[in-house]
Amino acid sequence: MEKNIIEKKDVLIRLKKIQGQVNGIYNMVEKDAPCKDVLVQIAAIRAAINKVGGMVIQNYATKCLNIEEAKTADNLEDLLSTFLMFLK
Repeated sequence: MEKNIIEKKDVLIRLKKIQGQVNGIYNMVEKDAPCKDVLVQIAAIRAAINKVGGMVIQNYATKCLNIEEAKTADNLEDLLSTFLMFLK
């Protein structure tokens, strides 16, 4: 396995962890946890989602776009628009 290729299982593992974090926040809110604690956990989830998004973009660039195809303007534009959509 190449070092820069993201495996599906790696993305799924991270998503499962995020799912657990969301459930934890749900429980915190139900139990009236301090707002600051809830916000800290929300920030952690946001960072985790951004990491997964980066992994998917990396996968898209390395697996979904052929390296030779990436040299064309249309495919480069597609990659950039996908990346920019993620950043919004």
